[in-house]
Amino acid sequence: MIVYALDPGDTRSALVCLHGDKLTGMHFLLNAEMRDFLREAGRPDALEHHEPRLVIEQIASMGMAVGETVFETCFWSGRFAEAWGHDDRLARVPRVLVKRTLCGTHQAKDSNIRTVLLNHYGPGQERAVGTKKAPGPLYGVKKDLWAALAVGLTYQIQKGHVTLGRTEILEEIAGARPLD
Repeated sequence: MIVYALDPGDTRSALVCLHGDKLTGMHFLLNAEMRDFLREAGRPDALEHHEPRLVIEQIASMGMAVGETVFETCFWSGRFAEAWGHDDRLARVPRVLVKRTLCGTHQAKDSNIRTVLLNHYGPGQERAVGTKKAPGPLYGVKKDLWAALAVGLTYQIQKGHVTLGRTEILEEIAGARPLD
């Protein structure tokens, strides 16, 4: 299954394209550019007999006061969903589900998630990311692209299209709540 996984931001957003768990593309764009990209990618004639899914990281309240940037991110998240235009191929994944699926606990930090991703695609940074001379499958992933990758991989795992591999936490994942 092809998945576009999006980590929305207030001014720029990160998107990765996954075919199964294989990273086939990535973009870090200004939000207006991302909206236009999604509008084009979702056009019926652009789909070429594929039915890709758009998976957006869901913004959730954590009980803390939030500021203008969170509300702006919410605004853009909705604009991205509308630009995609296919409600039947749209999903939102909350960060807590990413943490539970990839790390087995809702208390995981970004560094824990990144380690799991590196082990899944590596094992380790040297094999997963590689170098300019010998790029690994995650070469070029940086900043918010890590979060987008985690969202996409979580969706694929929850839907049963991918099994998390090369980590020591497979037993812990069994308790993660599947997507509806």
